[in-house]
Amino acid sequence: MLTLHAPAAGDAVVVEGSLVAAIGPYEELAAAYPAARVRRWPGVLLPGLVNPYGPELLEQTYHPDPREADELGVDPIPLFFTDEVRLGASARRGVQRMLACGVVAVSGELRVRAVAEAVRRSGMAVIPRASLPSGTPSLAAGASLPPLRVGDGARFAVFEGAGCVATVLGGRLVYRAR
Repeated sequence: MLTLHAPAAGDAVVVEGSLVAAIGPYEELAAAYPAARVRRWPGVLLPGLVNPYGPELLEQTYHPDPREADELGVDPIPLFFTDEVRLGASARRGVQRMLACGVVAVSGELRVRAVAEAVRRSGMAVIPRASLPSGTPSLAAGASLPPLRVGDGARFAVFEGAGCVATVLGGRLVYRAR
């Protein structure tokens, strides 16, 4: 299926399956791909963010289930157990929180099978990390990936102001702000 992602500012992107098919002004792409479904977004479309703290945020931090909010709160906390099943569920919640920040990749070696599986199933990329950055791990921390190119995987986010409006991985809309 063809999808034309049309941000309010900057170039639009045509996605075919899981790949970027074209990049350019909305008017030109709409004329060239008249059968494409159009998704209009406020803000600007960018390649997405790489979070440099993958293992720290997904293997060493617990992301409480909303049903645990009364007891544990809603913010990530230091890991206090070693149960891999529970850690996998925590990692899935952590990945969702990262997607909501426009993160499309994490760096660092994921060693816990359930965590690596949660990241793989989300479509997020895992890239090598040369050294641990200084600072406090944050769900939204990171630099942008290189610019999108035709033929690359459709992995990007749309930002308006300081917030993420949408995140696309492998051509799939995996996060959309309400």
